[in-house]
Amino acid sequence: MSSRDAEERSIVSAADLRRTPVRIGLAVSILAGLVLAAIAGLGPLLWLAKAAVSTTEDTVTRPLALWPSGVQWHNVADAWTSIGIGRSTLNTILIAAGTMVTSIIVSTTGGYVLAVLRPRWAPVLQGLILATLFVPGTITLVPLYLTVKQLGFTGNYLGVWLPAAASAFNVLIVKQFFDRIPAELYEAARIDGAGSFGVFIWILLPMARPILGVVLMLTFIASWKDFLWPLLVLTKPETQPLSVALFKISLTAEKSLLLAGMFCTVVIPLVLFLIFQRQFLRSAGAAGAVKG
Repeated sequence: MSSRDAEERSIVSAADLRRTPVRIGLAVSILAGLVLAAIAGLGPLLWLAKAAVSTTEDTVTRPLALWPSGVQWHNVADAWTSIGIGRSTLNTILIAAGTMVTSIIVSTTGGYVLAVLRPRWAPVLQGLILATLFVPGTITLVPLYLTVKQLGFTGNYLGVWLPAAASAFNVLIVKQFFDRIPAELYEAARIDGAGSFGVFIWILLPMARPILGVVLMLTFIASWKDFLWPLLVLTKPETQPLSVALFKISLTAEKSLLLAGMFCTVVIPLVLFLIFQRQFLRSAGAAGAVKG
């Protein structure tokens, strides 16, 4: 078989594609696959949106019916106030914001040390950081909790911000981005009199905006959906995020209000992603476009 024949070989040959029934059948199959994928992806979200503005009786007895008792628009407002979804949402936003700030500080400084400063022990440190990716989180849960407790960070947001900031994955992807920046830029900055701190602040960080956008988005998503660690550390109900608050009220709250709260939990990050998707996708593309 020639290389040209191998390149043109596919499930449907070019001769078959010239036949109208084959083209129509292929188009219908692709369309059906896309429709099924859309239903599988959007179906649960659409059902949750319907249940959020339905009565408890309608959701339990007729879960697929479209509002037999009418649309209950007040469910979201009631959930926001009566079961504390509003307060928990603000807590979640505060936790995510603090985690993003601390994560950016740790990942950029760690990547700067490994990629630019490169001390003698940098390969050993990078190996140790990489090794932590292979350690299951459940193994480090108890010693991490005891450490946070001894430092006195249980019950406040520092107990959530600091452990989440030490992400080996974020450090390594930032380090890889810094490796692709030409070393001549650092040398030119040093010749002009910039020290290590000046190179980091005035040269590296402005160029690192693409990878910082990726780190911020990944950190926000991980922080928003985190459940176990905030449950252990944040013992006060007034400081707990949505994931923990919804779990604790799931046995006592009315189902319609609970589902409305769950809808708020899902729709807020989705709306934020839709608003910033262009910037995120541009940053993700630019993060791999820097050439050394």
